[in-house]
Amino acid sequence: MAAHHHHEHAGEDLTSAAKSTLEQAGEQWTDMRSTIFDALAEVKKPASAYDIAERVSELRGKRVAPNSVYRILDLFVKTNLARRVESANAYIANSHPGCLHDCIFLLCDECGSATHLDDDALSGSVRNAAQKAGFGDVRPVIEVRGKCGECD
Repeated sequence: MAAHHHHEHAGEDLTSAAKSTLEQAGEQWTDMRSTIFDALAEVKKPASAYDIAERVSELRGKRVAPNSVYRILDLFVKTNLARRVESANAYIANSHPGCLHDCIFLLCDECGSATHLDDDALSGSVRNAAQKAGFGDVRPVIEVRGKCGECD
């Protein structure tokens, strides 16, 4: 995998890119999916399905079950609209949904922030090692814990 550059989206541009990416994957952009994506995109730290369900319940004025949110978040991860922080069972919106690559997260133990990095050389090495060990359909997720520059 070679190094790459991509366009970071924000606000309405991010929602539009997410909608387009989901529809290109053959899925529908429903009101519930839109609301869940917007709730996810507004948080600055990884959020659990319960956090998102609570926020969506506030926005819609009625209770939304976390199980429904989990299903949609799983779809978002599958279609590259969101990233899952495995160690925290939490999610963040992908600011460049049209770009496929592996996940490398820097996670701050102090403030809970997550910084997503693209380093195809590192993730490619992990992918190659896993494939050489006989693993198929490899999806490297690398999480590095420590203190961010703001907290250090």
